[in-house]
Amino acid sequence: MPTLKSLSYLIDVAKMGSIRKAAEELAITPSALNRRILALEYELGAPIFERLPRGVRLNTAGELLIDHIRRQNSDIDRLRSQISDLSGIRRGHVSIACSQALLPYFLPTQIEQYNSEHPSVSFGVYLRDRDAAEHSLMEYETDIALVFEPIHFSHFQTIMTVRQPVCAVMNANHPLAKLDSVRLRECLQYPLALPMAPFGVRFLLDAGAARLGIDLEPLIQSDSFEFLTSFSATQDIITFQIPIGLPTANPLNNRRIVPLDPRDAMPGLLYLGQLRDRTLPVAAARFADQIANSFAKNFDYI
Repeated sequence: MPTLKSLSYLIDVAKMGSIRKAAEELAITPSALNRRILALEYELGAPIFERLPRGVRLNTAGELLIDHIRRQNSDIDRLRSQISDLSGIRRGHVSIACSQALLPYFLPTQIEQYNSEHPSVSFGVYLRDRDAAEHSLMEYETDIALVFEPIHFSHFQTIMTVRQPVCAVMNANHPLAKLDSVRLRECLQYPLALPMAPFGVRFLLDAGAARLGIDLEPLIQSDSFEFLTSFSATQDIITFQIPIGLPTANPLNNRRIVPLDPRDAMPGLLYLGQLRDRTLPVAAARFADQIANSFAKNFDYI
Protein backbone atom coordinates (compact mmCIF):
# COMPACT_ATOMS: atom_id res chain seq x y z
CA MET A 1 0.00 0.00 0.00
CA PRO A 2 1.53 3.37 -0.96
CA THR A 3 2.37 5.75 1.87
CA LEU A 4 0.99 9.27 2.20
CA LYS A 5 4.44 10.58 1.31
CA SER A 6 4.55 8.55 -1.89
CA LEU A 7 1.08 9.73 -2.84
CA SER A 8 2.01 13.35 -2.17
CA TYR A 9 4.82 13.00 -4.73
CA LEU A 10 2.15 12.65 -7.40
CA ILE A 11 0.86 16.14 -6.64
CA ASP A 12 4.30 17.58 -7.40
CA VAL A 13 4.54 15.63 -10.65
CA ALA A 14 1.05 16.76 -11.71
CA LYS A 15 1.78 20.39 -10.82
CA MET A 16 5.09 20.51 -12.69
CA GLY A 17 4.05 18.29 -15.58
CA SER A 18 7.44 16.60 -15.50
CA ILE A 19 8.89 13.65 -13.58
CA ARG A 20 12.38 15.07 -13.94
CA LYS A 21 11.47 18.52 -12.57
CA ALA A 22 9.48 17.02 -9.72
CA ALA A 23 12.37 14.70 -8.85
CA GLU A 24 14.75 17.65 -8.66
CA GLU A 25 12.34 19.47 -6.33
CA LEU A 26 11.93 16.36 -4.15
CA ALA A 27 15.67 15.59 -4.10
CA ILE A 28 15.28 12.05 -5.49
CA THR A 29 16.30 10.55 -8.81
CA PRO A 30 13.87 10.64 -11.77
CA SER A 31 14.16 6.86 -12.13
CA ALA A 32 13.18 6.31 -8.48
CA LEU A 33 10.20 8.63 -8.82
CA ASN A 34 9.12 6.96 -12.06
CA ARG A 35 9.30 3.54 -10.38
CA ARG A 36 6.95 4.76 -7.65
CA ILE A 37 4.49 5.99 -10.25
CA LEU A 38 4.66 2.73 -12.21
CA ALA A 39 4.18 0.70 -9.02
CA LEU A 40 1.12 2.75 -8.08
CA GLU A 41 -0.33 2.44 -11.59
CA TYR A 42 0.20 -1.35 -11.39
CA GLU A 43 -1.58 -1.47 -8.02
CA LEU A 44 -4.49 0.64 -9.31
CA GLY A 45 -4.68 -1.39 -12.50
CA ALA A 46 -4.72 1.73 -14.69
CA PRO A 47 -2.32 4.48 -15.81
CA ILE A 48 -2.70 7.86 -14.11
CA PHE A 49 -0.45 9.94 -16.38
CA GLU A 50 -0.33 10.45 -20.12
CA ARG A 51 3.31 10.27 -21.24
CA LEU A 52 4.00 13.20 -23.54
CA PRO A 53 7.14 14.03 -25.58
CA ARG A 54 8.06 16.75 -23.07
CA GLY A 55 6.53 15.62 -19.81
CA VAL A 56 3.44 14.03 -18.36
CA ARG A 57 -0.20 15.01 -17.89
CA LEU A 58 -2.90 13.60 -15.63
CA ASN A 59 -5.57 11.51 -17.31
CA THR A 60 -9.09 11.15 -15.91
CA ALA A 61 -8.07 8.39 -13.50
CA GLY A 62 -5.16 10.52 -12.34
CA GLU A 63 -7.40 13.52 -11.67
CA LEU A 64 -9.64 11.33 -9.51
CA LEU A 65 -6.62 10.03 -7.59
CA ILE A 66 -5.13 13.50 -7.05
CA ASP A 67 -8.46 14.77 -5.72
CA HIS A 68 -8.56 11.80 -3.32
CA ILE A 69 -5.00 12.50 -2.14
CA ARG A 70 -5.77 16.17 -1.46
CA ARG A 71 -8.86 15.26 0.52
CA GLN A 72 -6.91 12.63 2.42
CA ASN A 73 -4.16 15.12 3.29
CA SER A 74 -6.81 17.59 4.44
CA ASP A 75 -8.38 14.94 6.68
CA ILE A 76 -4.97 14.15 8.19
CA ASP A 77 -4.38 17.84 8.95
CA ARG A 78 -7.79 18.05 10.58
CA LEU A 79 -7.06 14.91 12.62
CA ARG A 80 -3.75 16.36 13.82
CA SER A 81 -5.54 19.55 14.93
CA GLN A 82 -8.15 17.53 16.82
CA ILE A 83 -5.49 15.42 18.55
CA SER A 84 -3.65 18.59 19.57
CA ASP A 85 -6.88 19.88 21.07
CA LEU A 86 -7.09 16.81 23.29
CA SER A 87 -3.92 17.94 25.07
CA GLY A 88 -5.12 21.52 25.30
CA ILE A 89 -2.46 22.77 22.89
CA ARG A 90 -3.78 24.52 19.80
CA ARG A 91 -1.50 23.68 16.90
CA GLY A 92 -1.88 23.68 13.16
CA HIS A 93 -1.42 25.76 10.04
CA VAL A 94 -3.89 28.09 8.36
CA SER A 95 -3.54 28.94 4.66
CA ILE A 96 -5.44 31.95 3.36
CA ALA A 97 -6.16 33.17 -0.18
CA CYS A 98 -7.17 36.81 -0.25
CA SER A 99 -7.69 39.91 -2.34
CA GLN A 100 -5.01 42.58 -2.07
CA ALA A 101 -7.11 44.90 0.08
CA LEU A 102 -6.91 42.43 2.99
CA LEU A 103 -3.11 42.38 3.12
CA PRO A 104 -2.00 45.74 4.60
CA TYR A 105 -4.21 46.07 7.69
CA PHE A 106 -7.04 43.61 8.23
CA LEU A 107 -5.29 40.23 8.06
CA PRO A 108 -2.17 41.25 10.05
CA THR A 109 -4.48 42.43 12.85
CA GLN A 110 -6.55 39.23 12.73
CA ILE A 111 -3.50 36.95 12.72
CA GLU A 112 -1.92 38.85 15.61
CA GLN A 113 -5.14 38.50 17.60
CA TYR A 114 -5.36 34.75 16.91
CA ASN A 115 -1.69 34.12 17.68
CA SER A 116 -2.01 35.92 21.00
CA GLU A 117 -4.25 33.04 22.11
CA HIS A 118 -2.77 30.24 19.98
CA PRO A 119 0.94 30.98 19.42
CA SER A 120 1.66 27.49 18.04
CA VAL A 121 -0.51 28.03 14.94
CA SER A 122 1.38 29.11 11.81
CA PHE A 123 -0.07 30.99 8.83
CA GLY A 124 0.39 31.19 5.09
CA VAL A 125 -1.16 34.22 3.35
CA TYR A 126 -1.32 34.29 -0.44
CA LEU A 127 -2.50 36.99 -2.83
CA ARG A 128 -5.15 35.23 -4.90
CA ASP A 129 -7.78 37.52 -6.37
CA ARG A 130 -11.19 36.50 -7.64
CA ASP A 131 -11.12 33.22 -9.69
CA ALA A 132 -7.53 32.47 -8.60
CA ALA A 133 -8.75 32.23 -5.00
CA GLU A 134 -11.31 29.55 -5.82
CA HIS A 135 -8.69 27.64 -7.79
CA SER A 136 -6.36 27.62 -4.76
CA LEU A 137 -9.17 26.20 -2.62
CA MET A 138 -9.88 23.47 -5.18
CA GLU A 139 -6.18 22.57 -5.26
CA TYR A 140 -6.14 22.40 -1.43
CA GLU A 141 -3.39 25.02 -1.44
CA THR A 142 -5.45 27.19 0.92
CA ASP A 143 -8.08 26.56 3.59
CA ILE A 144 -10.16 29.72 3.43
CA ALA A 145 -10.53 32.63 1.03
CA LEU A 146 -11.37 36.32 1.44
CA VAL A 147 -12.28 37.67 -1.97
CA PHE A 148 -13.70 40.99 -3.14
CA GLU A 149 -16.12 40.90 -6.08
CA PRO A 150 -15.40 37.38 -7.37
CA ILE A 151 -16.15 36.62 -11.01
CA HIS A 152 -18.02 33.38 -10.29
CA PHE A 153 -17.88 30.67 -7.67
CA SER A 154 -19.04 27.12 -8.37
CA HIS A 155 -17.04 25.27 -5.71
CA PHE A 156 -17.17 27.98 -3.04
CA GLN A 157 -19.06 27.62 0.23
CA THR A 158 -19.80 31.10 1.56
CA ILE A 159 -19.38 31.62 5.30
CA MET A 160 -20.21 35.35 5.33
CA THR A 161 -20.60 38.23 2.90
CA VAL A 162 -20.15 41.93 3.76
CA ARG A 163 -20.73 45.10 1.75
CA GLN A 164 -17.75 47.31 0.95
CA PRO A 165 -18.41 50.78 -0.50
CA VAL A 166 -15.81 52.31 -2.81
CA CYS A 167 -13.98 55.28 -1.25
CA ALA A 168 -11.95 58.04 -2.86
CA VAL A 169 -8.55 58.63 -1.27
CA MET A 170 -6.97 62.06 -1.71
CA ASN A 171 -4.71 64.67 -0.16
CA ALA A 172 -6.22 66.33 2.92
CA ASN A 173 -5.96 69.69 1.14
CA HIS A 174 -7.63 68.45 -2.05
CA PRO A 175 -10.57 70.59 -3.24
CA LEU A 176 -12.94 67.58 -2.76
CA ALA A 177 -11.59 66.56 0.64
CA LYS A 178 -14.22 68.43 2.69
CA LEU A 179 -17.18 66.69 1.04
CA ASP A 180 -19.15 63.99 2.86
CA SER A 181 -19.36 62.01 -0.38
CA VAL A 182 -18.08 62.58 -3.88
CA ARG A 183 -19.50 61.95 -7.37
CA LEU A 184 -17.48 60.15 -10.01
CA ARG A 185 -17.84 63.07 -12.44
CA GLU A 186 -16.28 65.36 -9.84
CA CYS A 187 -13.30 63.02 -9.53
CA LEU A 188 -12.77 63.11 -13.29
CA GLN A 189 -11.82 66.76 -13.03
CA TYR A 190 -8.55 65.63 -11.41
CA PRO A 191 -5.80 63.09 -12.26
CA LEU A 192 -6.74 59.51 -11.35
CA ALA A 193 -4.57 56.65 -10.08
CA LEU A 194 -6.51 53.44 -10.66
CA PRO A 195 -6.03 49.72 -10.06
CA MET A 196 -5.82 47.45 -13.09
CA ALA A 197 -8.94 45.96 -14.68
CA PRO A 198 -8.87 42.51 -12.97
CA PHE A 199 -9.37 44.02 -9.50
CA GLY A 200 -12.85 44.32 -7.98
CA VAL A 201 -12.52 48.05 -7.22
CA ARG A 202 -11.72 48.79 -10.87
CA PHE A 203 -14.63 46.59 -11.98
CA LEU A 204 -17.05 48.67 -9.89
CA LEU A 205 -15.57 51.94 -11.14
CA ASP A 206 -15.75 50.85 -14.78
CA ALA A 207 -19.35 49.67 -14.31
CA GLY A 208 -20.29 53.01 -12.74
CA ALA A 209 -18.59 54.96 -15.50
CA ALA A 210 -20.40 52.92 -18.15
CA ARG A 211 -23.77 53.66 -16.54
CA LEU A 212 -22.95 57.38 -16.53
CA GLY A 213 -21.67 57.29 -20.11
CA ILE A 214 -18.21 58.56 -19.17
CA ASP A 215 -14.68 57.24 -19.73
CA LEU A 216 -12.05 56.68 -17.07
CA GLU A 217 -8.66 57.82 -18.31
CA PRO A 218 -6.22 57.30 -15.44
CA LEU A 219 -2.92 59.09 -15.27
CA ILE A 220 -1.49 56.08 -13.42
CA GLN A 221 -2.49 52.40 -13.35
CA SER A 222 -0.98 49.70 -11.14
CA ASP A 223 -1.67 46.29 -9.62
CA SER A 224 -0.47 47.62 -6.23
CA PHE A 225 -2.90 49.57 -4.06
CA GLU A 226 -0.06 50.66 -1.78
CA PHE A 227 1.68 52.22 -4.76
CA LEU A 228 -1.49 53.98 -5.86
CA THR A 229 -2.28 55.25 -2.37
CA SER A 230 1.18 56.78 -2.07
CA PHE A 231 0.35 59.15 -4.93
CA SER A 232 -2.70 60.50 -3.14
CA ALA A 233 -0.47 62.08 -0.49
CA THR A 234 0.72 64.74 -2.90
CA GLN A 235 -0.69 66.81 -5.74
CA ASP A 236 -4.39 66.49 -6.71
CA ILE A 237 -4.33 62.81 -7.64
CA ILE A 238 -7.31 60.69 -6.53
CA THR A 239 -7.26 56.95 -6.05
CA PHE A 240 -9.88 54.50 -4.74
CA GLN A 241 -10.06 51.72 -2.16
CA ILE A 242 -12.57 49.82 -0.01
CA PRO A 243 -12.77 50.32 3.80
CA ILE A 244 -11.16 46.99 4.71
CA GLY A 245 -8.08 48.07 2.74
CA LEU A 246 -7.69 51.28 4.75
CA PRO A 247 -6.37 51.82 8.29
CA THR A 248 -8.83 52.45 11.11
CA ALA A 249 -6.78 53.16 14.23
CA ASN A 250 -4.18 55.31 12.44
CA PRO A 251 -5.61 57.33 9.53
CA LEU A 252 -3.46 57.80 6.44
CA ASN A 253 -1.07 60.68 6.98
CA ASN A 254 -2.11 63.86 5.21
CA ARG A 255 -4.90 62.08 3.35
CA ARG A 256 -8.68 62.13 3.39
CA ILE A 257 -11.03 59.22 2.72
CA VAL A 258 -14.32 60.24 1.09
CA PRO A 259 -17.04 57.69 0.18
CA LEU A 260 -17.99 57.56 -3.48
CA ASP A 261 -21.69 58.28 -4.06
CA PRO A 262 -23.44 54.88 -4.37
CA ARG A 263 -25.39 56.21 -7.37
CA ASP A 264 -22.08 56.16 -9.26
CA ALA A 265 -20.52 52.97 -7.85
CA MET A 266 -22.58 50.43 -5.95
CA PRO A 267 -20.93 48.86 -2.89
CA GLY A 268 -19.09 45.65 -3.71
CA LEU A 269 -19.29 42.35 -1.87
CA LEU A 270 -16.46 40.78 0.12
CA TYR A 271 -16.79 37.02 0.56
CA LEU A 272 -15.38 34.80 3.30
CA GLY A 273 -15.56 31.15 2.36
CA GLN A 274 -14.02 27.72 1.89
CA LEU A 275 -14.14 24.81 -0.53
CA ARG A 276 -17.63 23.35 -0.72
CA ASP A 277 -18.14 20.12 1.29
CA ARG A 278 -14.68 20.29 2.87
CA THR A 279 -14.33 19.95 6.64
CA LEU A 280 -11.66 22.40 7.72
CA PRO A 281 -8.89 21.60 10.20
CA VAL A 282 -9.65 22.94 13.68
CA ALA A 283 -7.23 25.88 13.51
CA ALA A 284 -8.55 27.06 10.13
CA ALA A 285 -12.17 26.67 11.23
CA ARG A 286 -11.58 28.68 14.41
CA PHE A 287 -9.77 31.41 12.50
CA ALA A 288 -12.64 31.60 9.99
CA ASP A 289 -15.02 32.00 12.95
CA GLN A 290 -12.89 34.86 14.29
CA ILE A 291 -12.98 36.66 10.94
CA ALA A 292 -16.74 36.15 10.66
CA ASN A 293 -17.19 37.67 14.12
CA SER A 294 -15.05 40.65 13.11
CA PHE A 295 -17.09 41.11 9.94
CA ALA A 296 -20.34 41.02 11.92
CA LYS A 297 -19.02 43.61 14.37
CA ASN A 298 -17.48 46.07 11.93
CA PHE A 299 -19.27 45.82 8.57
CA ASP A 300 -22.70 45.64 6.99
CA TYR A 301 -23.11 41.92 6.42
CA ILE A 302 -25.65 40.01 4.34
